[in-house]
This record gives sequence, structure tokens and C-alpha cells, in this order.
Amino acid sequence: MPGHTDNEILINAPVDLVWEITNDLENWPQLFSEYAAVEVLERDGQRTTFRLTMHPDENGTVWSWVSERETDRAALAVKARRVEPGPFEFMDIRWEYAEAPDGTRMRWIQDFAMKPTAPVDDAAMTNHINRNSRIQMELIRDKVEKRVANA
Repeated sequence: MPGHTDNEILINAPVDLVWEITNDLENWPQLFSEYAAVEVLERDGQRTTFRLTMHPDENGTVWSWVSERETDRAALAVKARRVEPGPFEFMDIRWEYAEAPDGTRMRWIQDFAMKPTAPVDDAAMTNHINRNSRIQMELIRDKVEKRVANA
């Protein structure tokens, strides 16, 4: 069975600000702790193709891949997929934003399958993505809320 994760967080900030900050791809290395660089390869309307490069892992390996994101501001949603899937057979991600009484609810839904030759299986990657999504979402929440407090 393919991997599936579904994580969300409440950010005490207006949805417009959360949308703006989290969809500023060039700023992702300052927003996420895991990304060292983002290189935009192509923009076509609401679709952006870009290369993400991570900081070296515990073994010194630098992971990099090309992804494609398509934003839908009216629906408060983003669809993304890895164009260069690397160890994944496929990786599809959906970001959803919703106004909430105390700010914005941001949700990340990921569906994927690991290749048989990958160093981990679907279950191990599900655990890794769930753990890391919570870490990254909390970092994003803290940075966005700090920006609101300093405005």
C-alpha cells in the first residue's frame, strides 16, 4: 500500500499572510530548516518548476530534486509533485489553507510510493514525513507568528 500522510497546524495569522509567506519559493531556505537552496527553473502562470536542494544529511549526502507546484489562490490550495522522483515511484503533495477563528489552518497531504530499490520502505518514509512535517510546520508557524507580532 502506498504511503499517505496528513498533517495540519493552526497559525495565528491571517490567511493572506500565511499564503504569501509559504508560497514564496525563493524564501524557502529561510522558512524551512531542511532546504539549503531553491532554484526556480520555469514559471508558467500559476505553475512553477524548481529544484530543491537539502542541507547534507547525517551521512553527508546532499539530496536534490525537481518539483512542480501549481497554486490556486481562489481555492486556497497548492498541488505539487516531484518531477525527478529520486527514490520515490511518485510523490504528490497537496497544501490546503483555511481561515479559522484563531488564524489559518495549514494542511499538508502527501501521497507517495517508494521504489523497491529505495533505502526505506513506504512505512518508514511515512513515519519520517510525519515527524518532519510536524517539525517544519512548527518552524513555519513560529516564523509567521513572529512576523505578525513584529508588524
